[in-house]
Amino acid sequence: MKFPVQTSPHVEAPSSVADVMTVVLWALVPGTVAAVWLLGWGVLFNVALAVGAAWLAEALMLWLRARPFKPALTDRSVLITGWILALCLPNLAPWWLPVVGAVFAVVVAKQLYGGIGYNLFNPAMVGYVVLLVSFPEAMTRWGAPVEGGAASLALAEAAQWTFLGVLPGATAFDALSQATPLDQWRMVVTQGGDITGASIWQGGAWSVWLNLAFLAGGAWMLYRGAIRWHIPVAMIAGVLLTAGLLWGIDPERFADPLFHLVGGGVIFGALFVATDPVTASTTPRGRLVFGFGIGVLAVLIRSFGNYPDGVAFAILLMNLAVPLIDYYTQPPVFGRKGRSGTRTEGR
Repeated sequence: MKFPVQTSPHVEAPSSVADVMTVVLWALVPGTVAAVWLLGWGVLFNVALAVGAAWLAEALMLWLRARPFKPALTDRSVLITGWILALCLPNLAPWWLPVVGAVFAVVVAKQLYGGIGYNLFNPAMVGYVVLLVSFPEAMTRWGAPVEGGAASLALAEAAQWTFLGVLPGATAFDALSQATPLDQWRMVVTQGGDITGASIWQGGAWSVWLNLAFLAGGAWMLYRGAIRWHIPVAMIAGVLLTAGLLWGIDPERFADPLFHLVGGGVIFGALFVATDPVTASTTPRGRLVFGFGIGVLAVLIRSFGNYPDGVAFAILLMNLAVPLIDYYTQPPVFGRKGRSGTRTEGR
């Protein structure tokens, strides 16, 4: 009898890259639906434009590099890059903003490093930071949520603004725009106001519902094994601890820990961005250090830096530290004790 012969590994992995990415895509749906409901059709246009531009940029780079198309374009990783970037952009952004960000994320932050598995930085966050630094005015075009703001625009009206920059009738942009909760906090602090009251939460309750939707998606990923708990839990702990210390020192200047947790992109970043398997730490202890460092840096950048939300910058800074973190948090080799190489007795 002739038996089939194959090279190692002989045990197949329980899931492929495409399977894991499919779980992540489904996990993004609740938060995206909530964002469209709360912030209007502009969110959907951002997703469509960023995902489409990212896919085309990936195909073009694969062609220029003479690499096979099918493995890279069907593993769905590039779709997640565009989708995550789109959810970070203002809901009244012009059409070219998600396109430029997605192209830069895929071409520079991913393909020029060698493609999936080789990039040092999270591509979506690189694209976001490039847009934030290069086009600060366009990145502030946030429309007011729910009724009376950007969410009140019909699909055709939102498309007219996104692609032509024209609002219906005599509507002025200022009538639809509103600062985010983090922007409101920064304005109150800059003007010497007291943030101990409810002023920084005014009009920001919608962010709580949005974060709950992303939290539901994150729970789905944890249940399916697409991500592990170490990074999200450590990042949230870093945010709460650092914010709590600053708030305890000066509650009139620094926001409370709960505000830092749900007033910006901490939940979304902890579940969908920091857990990127390529750019995050790979050891169990390293994931805890990596996530905690992101949380600490995010609060420090928010509190002392020039940008209201420091999650993207914190993730990129900790991406730089991943090789060092992994080096010092490697688990001991079986039969040896720690990193010293001293052999242990068998049990």
